[in-house]
Amino acid sequence: MRVIFVCAVVAAVAVTSAGARPVATPGVSATEIRLGSSVPLSGEAAIAGNVARGIAAYFKYVNDKGGVFGRKITFTYLDDGYDPGRAVNNTIRLIQQEQVLAVFSSLGTSNNLAVRKLLNDAKVPQLYVASGATTFGRDYKKYPWTLGYIPPYSEEGELYGRYVVKNIKKPKIAVLYQNDDYGRDLLGGLKRGLGSKVKSIVASVGYDPTSADVQPQVTQLKASKANVLMVFAFGKFSLQAFNAVSRLAWKPQIFVNDVSSASALMAIVPQSAANGAISIVFGKDPAAPLWRNDKGIKLFQSILRKYGSSVNSRDLQDGYFTTGMATAYTMVDTLKKAGKNPTRQSVMNAATHLDEKGNPFVLPGIVIHTTPSSRFPLTQVRLQRWSANAWHPFGKLITARPG
Repeated sequence: MRVIFVCAVVAAVAVTSAGARPVATPGVSATEIRLGSSVPLSGEAAIAGNVARGIAAYFKYVNDKGGVFGRKITFTYLDDGYDPGRAVNNTIRLIQQEQVLAVFSSLGTSNNLAVRKLLNDAKVPQLYVASGATTFGRDYKKYPWTLGYIPPYSEEGELYGRYVVKNIKKPKIAVLYQNDDYGRDLLGGLKRGLGSKVKSIVASVGYDPTSADVQPQVTQLKASKANVLMVFAFGKFSLQAFNAVSRLAWKPQIFVNDVSSASALMAIVPQSAANGAISIVFGKDPAAPLWRNDKGIKLFQSILRKYGSSVNSRDLQDGYFTTGMATAYTMVDTLKKAGKNPTRQSVMNAATHLDEKGNPFVLPGIVIHTTPSSRFPLTQVRLQRWSANAWHPFGKLITARPG
């Protein structure tokens, strides 16, 4: 039934677009621009829903300053519970009922893959996808209306592999990964980064994202006698992995992928397991001592206090909110570049010609850059290490751009 409904939606959009007389751009009126997103506000990945809440607060801040060329941004985000089927239904609603100009910052690899063809067939921008799956930047010829945002997972995995080769003698690597494009991207990148040392991976276990618990898999990985553990897991699964490492009194060097490295998560896992863990970072972490007096973080916190909903002290230290504001800043930049009378096509043209410097919510020196044939907006990161209940960046900016 869903396939028939999706086809009907695409057909309706096509008929409207091909009508004999011009019609207004969906999602744009004299006073309003409508954007929409499908995100997990419930379920195992619910904490990541704070990305959308950060976006919503930033748009309210922009609206109070006059909006974009006098238009206020209306942002509708719907709960999908991290379930691709619900993401499809939400996206259909956003196109058909909410009449959004673009679908923006929907979260999750599988969820975005589930709606990509629908959005591209309907020529609705699928912008700044909240997933680093390489396909969202690589396969633009087949899906020209889709664009990612965060650093690509494949390159993140490669950076970890290169770090292991350079810094860990006689590594024996165990990998816990989500068995979908998200986890497999990270694993593939890790193997590439290890190069001739790829055989140092002594065990790898994939888990289904509908699983209840990954602690048995971590027990299985410990049995490999590895001294390095890659946690390529999301939400509750990352928490479970750290809990299992602590329970087993295992002491590997842990690498945890970026989307599960928020201080809000790391602070609640056993610190005996968390201390010394390494990840990448591209955004300013409001919980990190380095940014305590930073202007961008002070701006973030002032916006969240004024425009957030039921904000508490933990929210002001939550990097998911900051990531949302960074993405929203780029979206506003895109809308401004799309012109005073934006269309879906002009928005895509703007999104593929970015050269954004000075985004206050990302690390100093990062340039958010795209061209029509280079669709990985964020490709500069630093490494960071967890200790004393906080992340501490180290080293210079390094490039994570697919070749």
